[in-house]
Amino acid sequence: MPERVKYRKMQRGCRAGLATRGFTVAFGEYGLQATERCWLDTKQIEAARAAISRFMKRRGKVWIRIFPDKSITKKPLETRMGKGKGPVESWVAVIRPANVLFEVDGVTEVLAREAMRLAATKLPIRTKFISRHGGRH
Repeated sequence: MPERVKYRKMQRGCRAGLATRGFTVAFGEYGLQATERCWLDTKQIEAARAAISRFMKRRGKVWIRIFPDKSITKKPLETRMGKGKGPVESWVAVIRPANVLFEVDGVTEVLAREAMRLAATKLPIRTKFISRHGGRH
């Protein structure tokens, strides 16, 4: 979540369209690219990151290309309508198709592919493995 924000409560926004930035492998050699749209929660991002790090056993470097900067509010259970917007419950990252979620470098392609496969199982969307030079494999 962000350290500090000017306004904590946000509107739901629009998730239509493709990613207009952050859709190429920019830092590492291999990446995990989203093919669907969703809101990724902080817990989901952390679970995928942990899966990559644990599999790579401190070899190579991992980049997280997404950040949960959108606040999601929820009203308490059994509360009547009205009385304003509920308190902030969690933070999410808005994911559009073509967004690169994670990147890795310093490991072989076989190792990177397996690490990304493990991370993809932690995410609620379909993804694909891409590389800096070859595109999709």
